[in-house]
Amino acid sequence: MTWQIAVYVLLAVVLAGGLAWYERSRPPARMVALVAALAALAVAGRLAFAAIPNVVATTDIVLITGYAVGPAPGFAVGALAAAVSNLWLGQGPWTPWQMAGWGLVGLGGAALAVATRRRLGRGGLAAACGLAGLAFGALLDLSVMVTYGGEQSFDRYLAISARGVPFNVAHAVGNIALALAAGPALVRMVSRYRSRFEFTWHQAGAASASLLLALVLILPPSGAQGRGSASARNWLERALHPDGGFGASRAGASSPAITGWAVLGLESAGRNPLDLRRGGPSPIGYLRSQASDLRSTGDLERTTLALRGAGVSPHGFGGRDLVVELRKRRSRRGSFEGQVNLTAFGVLALRAAGTPASALARSAAWLRKAENGDGGWGFQPRAASDPDSTGAALQGLAAAGGRGRATRRGASYLRRAQHADGGFALAAGGPTNSQSTAWAVQGLIAAGTNPAAVRTNGRNAFDYLAKRQAGDGHYRYSSSSDQTPVWVTGQALVAVNREAFPLAAVPRAPAGRRSSPPGAPKSGTGASSGGGGSVASGTRAAVGGSQAASGRDSGKPRRARTRNGVRGELASGEPVSAPVAPSGAPADAGGLGTLAYVGGGFALLVAALAAGFFWFRRHLP
Repeated sequence: MTWQIAVYVLLAVVLAGGLAWYERSRPPARMVALVAALAALAVAGRLAFAAIPNVVATTDIVLITGYAVGPAPGFAVGALAAAVSNLWLGQGPWTPWQMAGWGLVGLGGAALAVATRRRLGRGGLAAACGLAGLAFGALLDLSVMVTYGGEQSFDRYLAISARGVPFNVAHAVGNIALALAAGPALVRMVSRYRSRFEFTWHQAGAASASLLLALVLILPPSGAQGRGSASARNWLERALHPDGGFGASRAGASSPAITGWAVLGLESAGRNPLDLRRGGPSPIGYLRSQASDLRSTGDLERTTLALRGAGVSPHGFGGRDLVVELRKRRSRRGSFEGQVNLTAFGVLALRAAGTPASALARSAAWLRKAENGDGGWGFQPRAASDPDSTGAALQGLAAAGGRGRATRRGASYLRRAQHADGGFALAAGGPTNSQSTAWAVQGLIAAGTNPAAVRTNGRNAFDYLAKRQAGDGHYRYSSSSDQTPVWVTGQALVAVNREAFPLAAVPRAPAGRRSSPPGAPKSGTGASSGGGGSVASGTRAAVGGSQAASGRDSGKPRRARTRNGVRGELASGEPVSAPVAPSGAPADAGGLGTLAYVGGGFALLVAALAAGFFWFRRHLP
């Protein structure tokens, strides 16, 4: 067997094994697209600088992928970039080493994100890219000694490395220069994409949220609106899985992110998720069982909002204090990761957990400074305004201290951004969709503006959402797409019920009226709903949470309008049974599937490199 055949066999084993593990984890379509796009960019970043010895953009791109998205995508982008770019630059025994080296750079970027909580500045990011270049060079120097024979010793390795110093220094300096020029911008772009599939209000899910939110607000407070909300709620309840979770579609695997948004939709329609089961735990019980997988800032924010709507404390949830962890992620200037949506939802979550508005003044000031000249907000300061970010910012400002000039200007921007069909688009000039419409509706409500009165060509946002509701009750993403229907319906429910975040806690149903969705198996016990906590008797439903939960005054209660007209008095809670863990981690939870993919792919690479080392050494002359 020639070395060329050996290399391709090893490449096939590594890639097939990694892709098999990746496929078993059932990554979301957006993650697959993101990995493919970044791998292509990493390949181009190597080929574009081929004329300059050892200067490549690949190392920066791979490290930033791991930093902004996570270890599995970072490793995949690095390994694929090496294999694909060598189709032009030449395959050889160095290919597996380059795959391993850039794969490790992706894992290092993910570790850097954990260590710095993704708060690394331009200089720190450039320094990390420079060190990654030196480490990559050191590994390739080792590959030269192992691959081409001769004495295998540390002294010989140092001699080979000394000859490669100019090349490794060129690699590191090139990385630093590229990172200083474009690193932060790439981090923001990739983080923006990541946040849009992590959070309903950022990503495609966010578009779905806007759809449902706008639908609630568009429909007038008449029988038509009531029927639309009731049918959507019934459809959503039937989408509950036996493990207590919800998937992006009724047949999709349960996900903590989708479950959180579905719970918020149900709560806006007057349904406490503790009262809902399908022969297993409640949605709150499912979230508790997945608490260890709540890693991102958005995970903490969304789950905290959902828990407070259910009357469950976010302190000590699944062995974690979500509120304390969220506070640690706020920068000194008050922002969360420098993003408008994350900062707005950080304010909403902390407010729901009992933080006084006065303690969120820095975050509110940061949001005001991030407002654009047109009155809207983009996903970060100075980014183009969009209805999704503007709707989130208006809710955050309202929760942190009321309305003012920034709020009025934001509402004016939304008026101008409305399309002729009454809906809103994710970006200027783009097609309208339900999620962006819903976010606009929530923002207008938070700003004190009646969304039904905001019309273009006689149509308002509720008219648009009403046309997106299907005959079975769920909401479509747009006129041409029915993607993630559970996600979209959960978010649209908040809008059609004319609610803005944070929601007040929903009273529990009487024990005799706690039921499973139509067609679901009967629950075992009436008192236990599979939830993850108890609510103190007499607790007031408020934005700030309960005194019993937080140990301090909860602040001024927020008006909560539920479907049955109850404002905010919680029934005394009772202890609930421990949730039953689902049989497997959800596809997009970042749990065992991702770990298996990373660990399995890396193990195959190590095995391939070791086999290659012994094979080449055995055949040395």
